Amino acid sequence: MSDTVSFGYENIPASEKTARVGGVFTNVASRYDLMNDAMSGGMHRVWKDRFVRRVKPRAGEQVLDMAGGTGDIAFRLQREGASVTVADINPAMLEVGMKRAQERGIDGLVWTEANAEVLTFPDRFFDAYTIAFGIRNVTDIPAALREAHRVLRRGGRFFCLEFSTTTWPGFKELYDAYSHRLVPRLGQLLADDADSYRYLIESIRRFPDMPKFEGMIREAGFVQTKVEPLLGGLVAIHSGWKI
Repeated sequence: MSDTVSFGYENIPASEKTARVGGVFTNVASRYDLMNDAMSGGMHRVWKDRFVRRVKPRAGEQVLDMAGGTGDIAFRLQREGASVTVADINPAMLEVGMKRAQERGIDGLVWTEANAEVLTFPDRFFDAYTIAFGIRNVTDIPAALREAHRVLRRGGRFFCLEFSTTTWPGFKELYDAYSHRLVPRLGQLLADDADSYRYLIESIRRFPDMPKFEGMIREAGFVQTKVEPLLGGLVAIHSGWKI
């Protein structure tokens, strides 16, 4: 990893990114799901449903949901009978998720504060690893992918849901205009925080495109990698297997 990394459109020392991203998510935690609805017109729920269908969690499986603080993916995984560990580097996001689980009467999830780049779980412990809209906020993405590979059992599967770059003619320009102009205003209106949502949009623009990110997943040791574009690649489901 280089000495500098992206923080939105800004390049900053790598040593600063984790703390700065932490500040963003601490600021937005209480309104995170409301803003997801506002930014995506509710589509993020459809994407997450499709994502979990691709994971195909089964009863008795151990699944690690990384960067899953608010519980959106974990709740869906557990409904299928999987035993789910929800890990997030941000305690404020975990607090929101635990409160939501309590309100919904959802028991049995394991909640833990963890850094995706340096996991404390043993080797070959999980059957599946999921991460939704979180990998782009990691400081050292290759390190996080290597850790995902390490904690998976042989035959384990990796699934990542993340924003990418749409290839639909005309749609990219329309979405860019919407996201750069409207999303920070929505952030100010709904969460009193335009800057955090400006970062979230900028971080999408700096994330590797679908072929490049798929290559990074392969470099971490995964095989049979696959990319499923949604809305022409505005969002993508990436997957791979450990053998």
